[in-house]
Amino acid sequence: MRRSVPVTILLTLLSVFLSTHPSLSQKPEDPAPAPLIESPPPTLAPPRDKPRRPDLTQQEQEDAVTALAELRSAVGLSPRNAEDRLNLAEGLYRIGDLDAAIEECRVAIRLKPDEAQGHLQLGVLLMAKQDWRAASSVLKEAIRLEPESPHAHYSLGSVQYTTGNVKAAIQSYRAALELQPNFPDARYRLALLLKLTNHEQEAAKLMEEAALGGVPQAQFFLGNAYKSGLGVEKNLAQAVFWWTKAEEFGHQPAAEALAKVRRQALSPDQSDRKRQEALDAFRSYRERLWEEFPDYSPAPGDETLGTRLLKLNRADDAIPTLLKETYALGDMAQAELARLYEFGWDQYLAPFDKHILACFETTAADGFLPAKKTLARIYGKGLGMAPDLYKAKFVLKGLPKQEMKALLDELAPQ
Repeated sequence: MRRSVPVTILLTLLSVFLSTHPSLSQKPEDPAPAPLIESPPPTLAPPRDKPRRPDLTQQEQEDAVTALAELRSAVGLSPRNAEDRLNLAEGLYRIGDLDAAIEECRVAIRLKPDEAQGHLQLGVLLMAKQDWRAASSVLKEAIRLEPESPHAHYSLGSVQYTTGNVKAAIQSYRAALELQPNFPDARYRLALLLKLTNHEQEAAKLMEEAALGGVPQAQFFLGNAYKSGLGVEKNLAQAVFWWTKAEEFGHQPAAEALAKVRRQALSPDQSDRKRQEALDAFRSYRERLWEEFPDYSPAPGDETLGTRLLKLNRADDAIPTLLKETYALGDMAQAELARLYEFGWDQYLAPFDKHILACFETTAADGFLPAKKTLARIYGKGLGMAPDLYKAKFVLKGLPKQEMKALLDELAPQ
């Protein structure tokens, strides 16, 4: 437990730390046409929002309080045990009491001043307080005591970046990676700094490695790089692939990027070239999904991977794949989801699934006509909700009047 304590705090803190740096983004593309991802160039401004304690569910909060009582009891039995003090500091951090957690770390350091663990944990907590100067001092002491601690180098790199010392931060992240090559988050942070210093190619390589390691921010920025051709060959299909990976982790900027590409594919205001480029990117993505199931090969005709998995009763894979294909503007997948939404699927899926409904709402808002028609039917017929012809009519807005009237007539009560 002792070894895992600072890692828990560190990962939570750094996830918040990243979220408070909206300025860490791709450099905007050259003039027209306007880029899909528009953001200011990177800066070295420190975050203004204070890092938050971990977001806990009600059950997790109750468990944290119960655990805290046990940790205090352990300290009461052995008040001079530094390890128990650090465990208590972790418990206090989980309930949001940073000041008390910091004090416990300081007690642990007084008890065992030559133990790097206490210094590392205190340094991370001081980062949460945004006391960068004190955090830097404590983390340097942790590294002096244990030079082979990748987490200490990583944390120090974050402090150095925040205080504007880019060169030192790069060195710290490189040190962390030398000690622990399988460290995707360090690759991501190093890639950001290399981008700031105009080392585009090395930054793109590290960003891809971090993306492959599952870091959603890296997946998002790699998508940006492919979209703009920064450090890699310009490729919108690759951008869609990586943005979709990030969006699966709940990364909102990636979801917004994908929505813009969908609107590019579906908007009559776009040029034919732009629309076709976006449609081809989504088609390429749908075809690439087959690579995740090497035992199957695409069949001639209109069968999709999702419909194939559905026929094979692969419940765990079929619905998620159909959703991916529909978000990527797959007509057949959308039609299959419409049927599943209304009727369900044996014991695997109840009717009126909220994830399918959310997919229709999202793609309909972006202009996907099959989703618009399905959503209008859901609203008008009251499938899984109270009937609402006004909402149905609103969804169909933009269709030719005659076509809209015909669809609404079908939905009108008999």
